[in-house]
Amino acid sequence: MDQFTDHPLLSTPSLSSRKGWDMREDNNALYIRIEMPGLSKEDVKISVEQNTLIIRGEGGKDWEGEEEEEEGGGRRYSSRLDLPPTMYKVDEIKAEMKNGVLKVVVPKVKEDERKDVYQVTVE
Repeated sequence: MDQFTDHPLLSTPSLSSRKGWDMREDNNALYIRIEMPGLSKEDVKISVEQNTLIIRGEGGKDWEGEEEEEEGGGRRYSSRLDLPPTMYKVDEIKAEMKNGVLKVVVPKVKEDERKDVYQVTVE
């Protein structure tokens, strides 16, 4: 649990306390699990803009014939998550939507591949 409180993304109160959100991280990736009941993969859009992961979902009408639906009702989800630019491979993000649960895997850049990490030779 300490790894969550030490991480800038996972220690943010608005993220760690979101209902239906689970996040964890290991040496290889950041794993995000979001409950989006009533939505299918066609209802979910994921993008990265200026190192911000944007997850949007809309659809999943609850009842047929309701007036609210005729006015564009249904379930809506929208979340943003700032990603440190040198820690993650944003061009390799994978996502899967199954049974109303979205799983997103954001691969990490290995320490020896990071451009902002320099090894200093000790003489």
